[in-house]
Amino acid sequence: MVSDEEDKWACVVAAVGARGGVARTPTLFAAGIGRPAVDQGIRAGALVRVRVRRGWVALPGADPFLVAAARAGVVLTCVTQAKRLGLWVQSEDRAHVAAPPHAGGVTVGNATVHWHLPIVPRPPDQLVDPVENVLAAVARCQPYERARVIWESALRQGLVRREELGRLRLPPAARTLCADASPFSDSGLETLVITRLRWLGVPLLQQAWILGRPVDLLIGERLVLQIDGGHHVGAQRAADVEHDALLALQGFHVVRVTYSQVVDDWIAVQACIMRAVAQGFHLAA
Repeated sequence: MVSDEEDKWACVVAAVGARGGVARTPTLFAAGIGRPAVDQGIRAGALVRVRVRRGWVALPGADPFLVAAARAGVVLTCVTQAKRLGLWVQSEDRAHVAAPPHAGGVTVGNATVHWHLPIVPRPPDQLVDPVENVLAAVARCQPYERARVIWESALRQGLVRREELGRLRLPPAARTLCADASPFSDSGLETLVITRLRWLGVPLLQQAWILGRPVDLLIGERLVLQIDGGHHVGAQRAADVEHDALLALQGFHVVRVTYSQVVDDWIAVQACIMRAVAQGFHLAA
């Protein structure tokens, strides 16, 4: 039989779990959960204190990133939160967190701290930045190319709409990305490629539909660039080869590259495309 005491702290555990496993006690109190129930949960080992002064508690198996953010009095942002959202992050040298400007008592070890005012206000219970703040932080913090990959990944996944971003008070770097970013890249690799080829001054069309299937990038009228990810094996690979043959029969020139070539040997990829354009392979006969 479950005692009244166990029933009370079980409700606390459920309430903390519903908030991601980490919660502020003032929020729990406002939801009708009394301090005795919280204390009982802690004594029973069902909860742990994270930050006594601000009243944060957590489940024993809570996300360590959220626990660390609560303990330090910060929120996860920039590339750290972008990666948690499943966006295409090329690298993350350390944790990136945000703290209110002029905040005191913030201790975050080796993390990168963003002190800017948020674009979207953060409630006191927030341990992760909303995507709009994440993208603004990325724009300020990361080189243009890496930032654009993350922005286009967010647009592609439907986490945010460019029209809505455009109505926010974005910093200059973010406003540039808002104007440039497109939701049409099928992957971060495509974003890298099209960003790096803009200087050619020839039309670049992403996900162009040709002969019954989309191609990653149509350069000019006849030069097709296909970028193979890790899934281009087996049946997928066979279908790709068949489509390449159909394209060739219709007068298209196909250049197919891999992930490692784009990421690790871009100079060679670029040189190949430069020579193809120089020979007019991008032009209709």
